[in-house]
Amino acid sequence: MLSSRTSIVKDQPLLDKIALVTGASRGIGQEIALRLASAGATVVVNYKSSRQEAESIASRITATGGQALALRADVSDETDVRNLFDQISDQAGPVTILVNNAGINPTRPLLDLTLADFQQSLTVNLTSAFLTTQAALPAMIEQRFGRIINISSVAAQLGGVVGPHYAAAKAGMLGLTHAYAGMLAQYGGITANAIAPALIETDMIRNNPAIKPTIIPLGRFGQPEEIADVALLLATNGYINGQTINVNGGWYMS
Repeated sequence: MLSSRTSIVKDQPLLDKIALVTGASRGIGQEIALRLASAGATVVVNYKSSRQEAESIASRITATGGQALALRADVSDETDVRNLFDQISDQAGPVTILVNNAGINPTRPLLDLTLADFQQSLTVNLTSAFLTTQAALPAMIEQRFGRIINISSVAAQLGGVVGPHYAAAKAGMLGLTHAYAGMLAQYGGITANAIAPALIETDMIRNNPAIKPTIIPLGRFGQPEEIADVALLLATNGYINGQTINVNGGWYMS
């Protein structure tokens, strides 16, 4: 018969782990935060401006016996990231599960795209992942355990529907993932992987009638919960490393 502690660990494999999910106030980030919390992690629900939504998610987690806190930070800003990690360390402990989900996807007509649009996409979607990962690494290396999960996009592989500024940033996430996966493997317990979703039914999709599910071979939009399933797998598996998990309904096959 399993002891009560063994049973808890089996049901909650992330017990005693601290997980930071950036951009977690809605959509994919929200579902990942909820899923990691259900597996026992203490979850930091990061947000930039949606304080009420983030605090609501943290409250949902604590109401069911989990551990969570909502913390504001612009993760594309180095000072904000430094302060965020200081707060997490003081209030919860060292981050060893990092989900880089924060991002923007502003749609512009191709000929209206500006350098400012391109640079903003790189800063928010890609530089943020570099900043948070660099901030998380010392604790991960010290503990010889870490899970870096980067939310990329099918746009990295096919160009997507948003534009070249978004596709370039999301493709950069794959390169970032590969570099960290290779360089951190020497520490034995740290992995870095990416998830590449396609047309997940979030506010961005629901509010854009021009985007139709017919371009997906399965004929439907994906659900945030289906991304959260994969995030939990990557958070609990120690042998998947340097991979891009495609959750795209068959739009891109590899």
